[in-house]
Amino acid sequence: MIEKYAVFGNPIAQSKSPFIHAEFAMQTQQKITYQAILAPVDDFPQTLAAFFKAGGKGANVTAPFKEQAFEACDELSELAQLAGAVNTLIRLDDGRIRGDNTDGVGLVSDLRQHFGDLKGNKVLLVGAGGAARGCIKPLLEAGVQLTICNRTHSKAEQLAQIFKEFGPVEAIPLEALANEYDVIINSTSAGLTGKLITLPGSIVSQRTLCYDMSYGAEVTLFNQWATAQEANKVIDGLGMLVNQAAQSFYLWRGVMPEVSSVLARLRSQL
Repeated sequence: MIEKYAVFGNPIAQSKSPFIHAEFAMQTQQKITYQAILAPVDDFPQTLAAFFKAGGKGANVTAPFKEQAFEACDELSELAQLAGAVNTLIRLDDGRIRGDNTDGVGLVSDLRQHFGDLKGNKVLLVGAGGAARGCIKPLLEAGVQLTICNRTHSKAEQLAQIFKEFGPVEAIPLEALANEYDVIINSTSAGLTGKLITLPGSIVSQRTLCYDMSYGAEVTLFNQWATAQEANKVIDGLGMLVNQAAQSFYLWRGVMPEVSSVLARLRSQL
């Protein structure tokens, strides 16, 4: 029997998820279909319910519906609860919907592929929105020393308070940034808005890896800045996208797909 999966968003035509999951299914010989569904901004819960009523087994959720997906779940993983947002939905055997968040696992997997073991590394997370929040626990579980900075400092402080039980995390005002970091992660939407947070060049050394969660055919604004500061390595978020998709696939199908070949094919299409 072929089982149905989908990704919900608005807009959604640009989504790479149908390609990624088709590749995973072919690679692992899983009998599934996976489609992109444009949900009306004011009618996401009903669109989602109709999909599951028609036999849908699981779904991904992207902007702007991750918080609404959180509300639609009957049960939540710890990661989803802490993130306050859901990107992966699983229909359980009894018909209830379980929500999870695979973004942070996807980020850490991609970072490890580029950087190796993260334990003990000093990591700066720029931004304190939903994208940042979903990644903090997996980063701390990887053993990093985490600093969060954000235009509105109180938001960074709030996140540091929420996640302090999971590892060493602090919030620093932008104007107080001075020391070098091993890894700097941009979680802001600078790539979409064209407005980059002003960061001091002193935080980048010749061993620093700079990572932008966004991606595109061109080098992102943040990675252009990082290159100008002579960072050791600059990486965009395409690998995070494929790795978080692999984690979703694993939650649905119980098999972990191989990521690197799919990532290479996707990169060549940008």
